[in-house]
Amino acid sequence: MPSEKVLMRGNHVLGEAAVRAGCRFYAGYPITPQNELPEYLSGRLREVGGIFIQGESEIASINMVIGAAAAGVRAMTSSSSPGISLKQEGISYLAGMELPAVIINTMRGGPGLGNIAPSAADYFQATRGGGHGDYRTPVLAPSGCQELAEITFLAFDMADKYLTPVMILGDGMMGQMMEPVAFPDPIDPKDLPPKDWALTGCKGREPRAIYSMILDINLMYEHNLKLLEKYDRITAEEVRWEEMGTDEAEIVVVAYGTAARIAESAIEELSGNGPRIGLFRPITLWPYPLKQLRSVAEKVSKVAVFEFSAGQMVEDVILSVGNRAEIYFYGVPGGIVPTPADVADFLRSVDRGDGKVGRRIEV
Repeated sequence: MPSEKVLMRGNHVLGEAAVRAGCRFYAGYPITPQNELPEYLSGRLREVGGIFIQGESEIASINMVIGAAAAGVRAMTSSSSPGISLKQEGISYLAGMELPAVIINTMRGGPGLGNIAPSAADYFQATRGGGHGDYRTPVLAPSGCQELAEITFLAFDMADKYLTPVMILGDGMMGQMMEPVAFPDPIDPKDLPPKDWALTGCKGREPRAIYSMILDINLMYEHNLKLLEKYDRITAEEVRWEEMGTDEAEIVVVAYGTAARIAESAIEELSGNGPRIGLFRPITLWPYPLKQLRSVAEKVSKVAVFEFSAGQMVEDVILSVGNRAEIYFYGVPGGIVPTPADVADFLRSVDRGDGKVGRRIEV
């Protein structure tokens, strides 16, 4: 049963949920706006016999996670935007070596070092692989602290089930907001299914290895085909999304994370005063709910995309919607967070079709 609700900051929710989900290894390097997460884990992991390491760099930290994951431990790292960029080679290694791990990206404004304001400009980096090679990373996008707790459990379970790194994509606003949270029951790592693939010594069994390099091109080809089969399975089994008021809607807003909460407030502001507006919220950004959004788009005349960026998820919306409905986009890059009133103005403009706020996307 879930615990009683406690008031916690988003970054602390992540840390507590990870420990309760059986995480016993963390390595990371400080960067705002996610520093409260490693700060929390530095004490909490010690309480449960886990290991916390502040690495000398982001690159060192992700490679420590590779080692812990290879040993069969539920392992995690976290960072923000430019720090995640530095970890991308290691994330590609995790994918290629088929090792489970959870990566937290609490996004900030960019590009470059940018600023410490909330942003959602890492969508491409998260959903397109980010590192080298033919691989995909499941990406989960919660919209608030309660879902953050639940999705952290899901991320560790998905990582173990598919032997893959899984990314949780949040932003500085989510990391700093405080909300009441009821955590799922804690998991004892001893109760997790056995990991026969882990490197735990070869006493009493055949020696084994986990490879990070396959020089034979034919073997590399076969390995890639194996990965592709896994990604097809993830796409078939793990797509998650939420719909609100889409059945009777004339316009549907597509937004994820904290942007979806702002969009929801804007829809409430316009309720009964204009067209019927619904909300489509992707929870898995990869695999993206393409078919589900396509089905919604066939019933409406206009789709309005709202992001904390110059426009990245809008490309997946275009792939989903095509010419089934008119597509409009509104987003502000650099860490500026639009208000519900700003989004309401955008939706009024979408209804009028005048392009005064945001822009229409030509498909």
